[in-house]
Amino acid sequence: MKLVDRYIFKKFLGTFTLFFVLLMLIAVVIDISEKLEDFTKNGALLNEIVFDYYVNFIAYYGNLFSALILFLSTIFFTSKMANNTEIVPILTGGRSFSRFTVPYFFGATVVFLISAAINHFVIPVTNVKRLEFEAKYTQVRDDRRTTQIFRQVEPGHVVYFYSFSPERNAGYQFTYDVYDIKENRMVKKLEADYVRYDSIKGTWRLDNWEIRNIHEDGTESLQRGRRVDTTFSFDGNDIVPRLSSTAMMTTPDLIKFIEKEELRGSERLNFHIIELNNRTAYPFSSFILVLIAVSISSRKRRGGLGVNIAIGLILVMIYIFFMQISTTLSTHGNFPPTLAVWTPNMVFALLGIISFRLAPK
Repeated sequence: MKLVDRYIFKKFLGTFTLFFVLLMLIAVVIDISEKLEDFTKNGALLNEIVFDYYVNFIAYYGNLFSALILFLSTIFFTSKMANNTEIVPILTGGRSFSRFTVPYFFGATVVFLISAAINHFVIPVTNVKRLEFEAKYTQVRDDRRTTQIFRQVEPGHVVYFYSFSPERNAGYQFTYDVYDIKENRMVKKLEADYVRYDSIKGTWRLDNWEIRNIHEDGTESLQRGRRVDTTFSFDGNDIVPRLSSTAMMTTPDLIKFIEKEELRGSERLNFHIIELNNRTAYPFSSFILVLIAVSISSRKRRGGLGVNIAIGLILVMIYIFFMQISTTLSTHGNFPPTLAVWTPNMVFALLGIISFRLAPK
């Protein structure tokens, strides 16, 4: 790496670190102002607030928005280099604009690799304490669907709840249908007025239950009872899993969980697929945003640094808005979740290529 490359690379990482620290401090101050009343009212201890929540808060949100922080920091230091007439001598000395951007992309690669590794394997672990703290000390809205629930818990095994309470692990109007897939017929139907899961024993209690066995010759046998304890291949969290539970799974565990949810026909499947793809798509956007940042800020503009920062902020807002729109279309429509996550990156990659070609001119 040549002297100029080392100079740009140091500025790249140094400015990114400065912006990261400043923005995370601002985020923590804002979050404290919003949740201080919850902390004091619910009796949160200082060491819990600092180590269980805010250390993991910074890890999560800092890594989540690392690409956007990188984008703004790149605009900032590149604009300063342009205003100080540092870029012109580099280019007139025989270095092409493409060669000039090499240390930028080397730095973006470092950020991408660290961010992706943290996203896939570290953040899910740190999320455990952060989300448990939020559930204990702050107002967290539980938006899980709790009525008219269908799940295929195994191939040919379908359960239904008219309603289910995640807090009590209990449900009403429960049915469990077992089908012979080869013969395409029902072989057993279990019904109960009320069921409740005992998380300690790992058993389900059924009240006013009835089992109908359907034989091959078309005859049926019937069993009834007042109360019985039994086991199933699922628990309460399998019926209505928390969206936050996927945030606490490392990527290998999340992939296995998605396979199970796909089998069960979960209506939240798109949310889980989006979570999986975001772990790579957000870090990968570092390359695209750095490409745009260096292209729009490598020349002097009337208005100087302020104009470039303003352009950068507008592009950041458009990117976030675009990401929210595509995600909403997937979770509440028929837009494929993988495409929804990667579409903003594809659109901004096209914008980056156009801006990169125009920059030398």
